[in-house]
Amino acid sequence: MKRLGLWLTVLAVLGFGYAQQLRFIVVTHGQAADPFWSVVKNGVDQAAKEMGVQVEYRAPTTFDMVRMAQLIDAAVAAKPAGLVVSIPDANALGRSIQAAVRAGIPVISINSGADVFKRLGVLMHVGQEEYIAGKAAGERFKAAGVKTAVCVNHEVGNVGLDQRCKGFADGMGGKVEILAVKTDFTEARNAIANYLQRNPGVEGILTLGPVGAEPALQALQQVGRLGRIRFATFDLAPKVLEALEKKQMDFAIDQQQYLQGYLPIVFLTLYKRYGLLPANDVVLTGPGFVTPENARQVIDLTKKGIR
Repeated sequence: MKRLGLWLTVLAVLGFGYAQQLRFIVVTHGQAADPFWSVVKNGVDQAAKEMGVQVEYRAPTTFDMVRMAQLIDAAVAAKPAGLVVSIPDANALGRSIQAAVRAGIPVISINSGADVFKRLGVLMHVGQEEYIAGKAAGERFKAAGVKTAVCVNHEVGNVGLDQRCKGFADGMGGKVEILAVKTDFTEARNAIANYLQRNPGVEGILTLGPVGAEPALQALQQVGRLGRIRFATFDLAPKVLEALEKKQMDFAIDQQQYLQGYLPIVFLTLYKRYGLLPANDVVLTGPGFVTPENARQVIDLTKKGIR
């Protein structure tokens, strides 16, 4: 038995042990502490554990494309077996991503970048098509009779969020204004409250993530319109689900971000070990819709960091 254990150790050192062989790096524009991106990271960590690989998760401390490009450059220099990136701004990140491709590092994009990943040489994309998801939200508002709405953008410069607002406006077919806010909770809440006070005729509000949704909840309460205005958001978080259950929100668009962290690690592992990839180069994880009617079913999984 001791001799067998010795030979297994030797084989692992020689590169026959996959756990020692494969190391991946994930670079996203969202921080692991963010309620949305923490679920992405949970998916990354679970896939790493199940596939027996090493994965490092890196992100700038704020939405910063210069810093994110630097993180991608550093990842390329580290020569990982594969790279996972989000692409909120192809102009800012394209050169760094293409450097990874030229270095022979397989790259998979997640979350944002469905419209640009191919021209950058990225193998595949895992996420949702943002314009289509936004359009579906707009169509729901239109069906509810909303004619004037505001789309709250918490990351100006993120092309994916711009696409969400554009789709929302096209789907609703009415008047939609864009309100840019900071990611700071207090600043965002005050900006939304001020907007609602200046525009008492607005009938609907769409936020583009929990970072905007949670301040919006307080702002609506502050101006006395919580539950009296159509309100929806992209993405899930505990406070979003709580508001849905209380019928303070109409719906949340669920892109199943756990899969956006989990699947790329599985795909890269299978690609490196066996040359396997899905036939479709876009794997859609959304959009799905969580409403007051099904929110309770999702809450338990959110507590586990899966939804």
